[in-house]
Amino acid sequence: MNVKDFIEALAGIENRKLPKEVVIDALKEALSKAYKKHIEIPDALVKVDINEKTGELNVYQQYTVVEEVDDDELEISLSDAQKIKADIQVGELYDVKKSIDDLGRAAAILAKNVLKQKIREAEKQSVYDEYIDKKDEMVIGIIESVEEKFVVVNLGKTLAMMPKAAQIPGENYKEGQKIRLVITEVTKETKGAQVLVSRADAKLVKRLFEKEVPEIYQGIVEIKAIAREAGERTKMAVHSKREDVDAIGACIGPRGSRVQVVIQELGNEKIDIFEWSENTVELIKNSLSPAQIIGVLQTREKKGLLVVVEDNQLSLAIGKKGKNARLAVRLTGQRIDIKSRTEMDKLDYDWKVAIQDYSFEVQAAILEKAARKAEEDRARQRAEAETIALEKSLREPEVVVEEVVEPKAEPVVKVTEPVKVKKVKKPLERKTEYVSKFETLAEAAKPVVKVEPVLKRRPSKKEEEERKLRSSDIRKDKDYEIKIEYTAEELAEIEKQNAQAEPVFEEDIDYDQYDEFYEDEE
Repeated sequence: MNVKDFIEALAGIENRKLPKEVVIDALKEALSKAYKKHIEIPDALVKVDINEKTGELNVYQQYTVVEEVDDDELEISLSDAQKIKADIQVGELYDVKKSIDDLGRAAAILAKNVLKQKIREAEKQSVYDEYIDKKDEMVIGIIESVEEKFVVVNLGKTLAMMPKAAQIPGENYKEGQKIRLVITEVTKETKGAQVLVSRADAKLVKRLFEKEVPEIYQGIVEIKAIAREAGERTKMAVHSKREDVDAIGACIGPRGSRVQVVIQELGNEKIDIFEWSENTVELIKNSLSPAQIIGVLQTREKKGLLVVVEDNQLSLAIGKKGKNARLAVRLTGQRIDIKSRTEMDKLDYDWKVAIQDYSFEVQAAILEKAARKAEEDRARQRAEAETIALEKSLREPEVVVEEVVEPKAEPVVKVTEPVKVKKVKKPLERKTEYVSKFETLAEAAKPVVKVEPVLKRRPSKKEEEERKLRSSDIRKDKDYEIKIEYTAEELAEIEKQNAQAEPVFEEDIDYDQYDEFYEDEE
């Protein structure tokens, strides 16, 4: 088989707008299967290399490297393989280049069929991937052919089918005509990807309004519900997210310019646009317009709703062949039965009170829903605030405040290593007791106390909290212990002073002789 023929075929297949990698993979698989059929070894390992720049194509048969060969058509010994490739190891694949010039006719036909099948599968997958993302979107197609039960439309990359039920009644189609339609279904079958399109679907009206009304495309005005009888009438409920924008006016446009474009595209189909409401009663009244509604109430079985109208409004509310009522049912999603005032008066219960009760029930449900939504919003805001606070606390370093305990006395401390002492300014304390000179002299005679610091374990936060609650522990909480030490000479001197000392207080002491000291203090 000529290699140049494969390269030319490859160039021709690329005109189908398939990815180049897909075509090359299909060609490799076709050649691999053709060579296996040629050598009549289905289990053989075949590798195909294609150089895209030079167009060179090489086919290799791969042999497994083993110690002892059991099947020489699939395996090669380690010693034989190392003669050509010294660093090859057991278990690796040894490639032997083969020629494909002498491939037989059967192998060539097989390669051709495999190549066609792979290309067809790639085309089917490409079409499916192209249009599956465009489902429910509006596209422009050209009518390829008109049949009795369907119309074939060319979408560019594939042919789509528009069944009879998806066509607008009374609309004529001609070959070569450009039309707007919406993609409703994309399937991948054995014969290929199939795309179904429609002009009778309500989504087509929605997409046309999105194209003509900028407020809908921007999301300011929302189409909440839509129901359509193709070729007859469409009812559409709209809602504005901004108070300064009129939803109905935006859809109609200046002098009806916007809605007229949609009407002309749909073959003069009537379109009713009204305001959406969360209140079911108001929504049903709007959907049945232009008929005037007296009220709405539930049936006795509570399986649907009864709509009461005046006798002269009954036919208008039902519409021609029931179209108006059917559209209201589709749009609201409720089962609706329309009755006149005369028919309601024949019933054996007060329907006017039932209308009021149902109206109050609907209002209560709306208020409950609003309250539940407000509570959910508050809960979400609290959760977001807690999350922000937690993230902020994780980002900021923790500040540890240490309490400085000030000793009441300033003892003499023996320091073996230099210690940095933080001085804390102590507020001046006013003395409330009078100290005489005699007491001062007696205080000076007391021995000097030497104190050694004793390091203690730093209390935990829990211990500090408990210590603050126990006032008795405050006096015990010191960073040192006082130990009084005397030398032998000091002890002998103290004993001598104690033996010679006279009692300080005697009953016959004349305290008047000390009055002069008090006069000096004053």
